[in-house]
Amino acid sequence: MKAWIATLLLAACGMAAAQEQRAVDLPTRPGVTERIGVLAPAAPKAVVVLMSGGEGRIDVADDGRPRRAGNFLIRSRERFAAQGLAVLMLDTPSDRSNRPFLGGGFRESAEHAADMGAAIAWARDTYKLPVWMVGTSRGTESTAQAATRLTGAQAPDGIVLTSSILAQPRFANETGQPVTAMDLARIHMPVLVVHHEQDPCGACPPDELPALMAKFPAGLAELKTYSGGISQGPACEAFSHHGYNGIEDRVVADIAAWLLAHH
Repeated sequence: MKAWIATLLLAACGMAAAQEQRAVDLPTRPGVTERIGVLAPAAPKAVVVLMSGGEGRIDVADDGRPRRAGNFLIRSRERFAAQGLAVLMLDTPSDRSNRPFLGGGFRESAEHAADMGAAIAWARDTYKLPVWMVGTSRGTESTAQAATRLTGAQAPDGIVLTSSILAQPRFANETGQPVTAMDLARIHMPVLVVHHEQDPCGACPPDELPALMAKFPAGLAELKTYSGGISQGPACEAFSHHGYNGIEDRVVADIAAWLLAHH
């Protein structure tokens, strides 16, 4: 019995040792820090920087765990880590600690780009691996901005856009433009677009996907669409088809396989 318990304890310790979880307060601009939740396996193959939707506030605790973890990407963080990816979850910067957080057009600002660029550069320096940005819903606005504005060590190696904002947002505190209105011709890195065929969110109409794909340089972007799962709650929230409820495992596995094949 004692030997059996000891074996279980050793296995648990091995699992804990195989995964790093912590919070990092990264200086990004004069007087400003960006809190990042880090979750990484022992030998990651690449890094993903997750950009949540909504107001962007995930409230990362001192141990690296997000207190607001309902968002599709944030609740899937362990799925990404299980695919061999180091996961960075960007919270709101210290000068955006109150509402509207990342709303009010901040996702399009030079300050937001600087925060993302600093996080990407830190990840690249820390892990010495390719760094990918993955955004969902309003997080696709941030991710597309990073791909069009950042250069050098601050630029991602590629991006994944899930549930992209394809029509003028009607959310409170949001004045930003949809991804389709951005200068996507400036992107020169691999792009994966992921979308649910029955996405009910009015800002993410699937019939606008052809217009989105046409804006990328030829041969650069790939589209993966999904069906099925469970749709419940408000249309633009994380547990409708907008958030891939019930099919998270398949979507995350596909994203991981795609980016690992392209780095």
